[in-house]
Amino acid sequence: MSFTVPESMQAQYLEAYKEPYRLRSIPIPKLEEPHDILIRVDAASYCHTDYVLAEGQMPGLPKSFPHIGCHEFAGTVVAHFQTPSKEARAFAIGVRVGVPGRSFHACGSCFECKNERVDDPVAMDEGGYSVNCINAENKGLSKDGGFAQYAVVDARQLSPIPDGLTAVETAPLMCAGVTIYGALKRCRLKQGDRVGILGAGGGLGHLGLQYAVKMGYKVLGIEAADEPLKLSQDVASRLDPQPYIVDARNKKAADVVQEIGRQDNKKDIGEMGLDAVIVLPESQAAFDYGMALLKSHGTCVVVSFPENGFHINSRDVVFRDIRIIGSLVGSNKVLREMLEFSAEYGIRALSTSFPLAKLNELVDEYHKGRGGKLVVDMAIEA
Repeated sequence: MSFTVPESMQAQYLEAYKEPYRLRSIPIPKLEEPHDILIRVDAASYCHTDYVLAEGQMPGLPKSFPHIGCHEFAGTVVAHFQTPSKEARAFAIGVRVGVPGRSFHACGSCFECKNERVDDPVAMDEGGYSVNCINAENKGLSKDGGFAQYAVVDARQLSPIPDGLTAVETAPLMCAGVTIYGALKRCRLKQGDRVGILGAGGGLGHLGLQYAVKMGYKVLGIEAADEPLKLSQDVASRLDPQPYIVDARNKKAADVVQEIGRQDNKKDIGEMGLDAVIVLPESQAAFDYGMALLKSHGTCVVVSFPENGFHINSRDVVFRDIRIIGSLVGSNKVLREMLEFSAEYGIRALSTSFPLAKLNELVDEYHKGRGGKLVVDMAIEA
């Protein structure tokens, strides 16, 4: 199979913070080293981090303007470097691939790439590569990403797309999917344990409801806004067993804990509640609500990163022995596992698609806060 690659392409550029994207015609990016692969972008998903970056809330990023955003996308392999690495050769021309933003051009020699760290199956990769490489770039953040018709990607960060998943279905899984999947694995739960997802109607949250149920957990979804609440209830209604969806605006965490305690026939308050919670919103109220849901010795996994951080009550970590950990993203190994899991169990993001030329309309829709995912589908004509 072969593809004719044009000399130029359309791309959406950020030219400054807090400004709309600008559609430009630019040259096709060049392949610079053996791991590089040129893909035709088929779908590119919008993430909350794209908004944070565009607002200037990630100091030092992007490294320069103009900049092409998007760190969760999917496409088709169209060209290799003239002397491709063995990792690149594993992806033949015409193969469909999913692309996460991390990590582009990992050095292979830092302590992360050598796996000289505490054993962490969620973050560790094999073969001298790490998504946490301290010297790597990140597609869509420090380097140009997927809001373009073509992109150069690192063969070591790719995953083949399983049969049954389209590019539009795959793109949201490249950040939202692998992030919430990795966060669930970091909870270290066993089947039948209870887990709560704060922000259950958002891009990550509604995927998390699906993954958690299929992993065999008892699932509680928490929301505090009308549209995301409706979306989480809709997703929950399609699952078996159905997650319990709570509107945090009219139900106190303490009442939820008592309700769960009665269901589990627990009388000691320290035994009542959830084994783990995952905090997705950038909200102190959400963090506090999640901590209040945990039983003693529970785990709080923090995924969000509000500009001013979270306040932690020392009584929770000292007297209740609550374990608080952060989770950014999963390894390439976990990425592939997540995609296979998604294909096997029919896990999909609820999404709305836009053409590349209407990316700014997509961003406007994002600000309405209706939940789910918004995706650029390159097959849609403007």
